[in-house]
Amino acid sequence: MIRIDSNSSNPIYEQIYSEFVRLIVSRVLKPNEKIPSVRELASTLRINPNTIVKGYKLLEMDNYIRSEQGKGYFVNKRDESLSTYMKRIELNLKESIKSMRLIKMTDNEIIDFIKNLLKGDEGYDKS
Repeated sequence: MIRIDSNSSNPIYEQIYSEFVRLIVSRVLKPNEKIPSVRELASTLRINPNTIVKGYKLLEMDNYIRSEQGKGYFVNKRDESLSTYMKRIELNLKESIKSMRLIKMTDNEIIDFIKNLLKGDEGYDKS
């Protein structure tokens, strides 16, 4: 379910966050579904519970999950999760476009670059 790469440069709590986001937006985890408790996940992954709590807090702050006192953590409605996910994509795209503008790419070059990515082309050759 959750994959952690101990060789990754990303902190474990961010990997936990990313893995749950992936499972939620891809509909593997359904709205209102209970996710593993902090202790369960810590035991399964052999990770300090505080690290799990940190990942869960980020998920909760970004509205992917909610905590119900005495019951555990649950996946929020898809609309709420998808809205947060799309906002994050928008921010990433804006940053990427800003970077492209720094190297003086025109709007048409940016659009062509994105079209090539959508087609599955691997690189960008401006020559």
